[in-house]
Amino acid sequence: MAVNPPQSRKVGPEPGKKPEFEHSLARLEEIVRRLENANLSLDDAMKLFEEGVALSRDCQKQLEQAEGKVEILLKKAGGELTAQPFEPEGEEEA
Repeated sequence: MAVNPPQSRKVGPEPGKKPEFEHSLARLEEIVRRLENANLSLDDAMKLFEEGVALSRDCQKQLEQAEGKVEILLKKAGGELTAQPFEPEGEEEA
């Protein structure tokens, strides 16, 4: 009978590779749920919190980089930057 090695619960990018934004955000949401709903030891809660802070910073950095790319794409032919606020469909300012 073949014995399968135990599988890791943590599924993520290859070592040395930066996780995709969506993966990082999903993991961050999972961490928040666990911190809010689980009865964790202080040590486990601190480890999750540290991971969450790192993911939050990484997501923020990726968003800032994407914003910079959008601004570059909005540059006019004459070189003048026309930065416009991004408003997702269905959301309007009052």
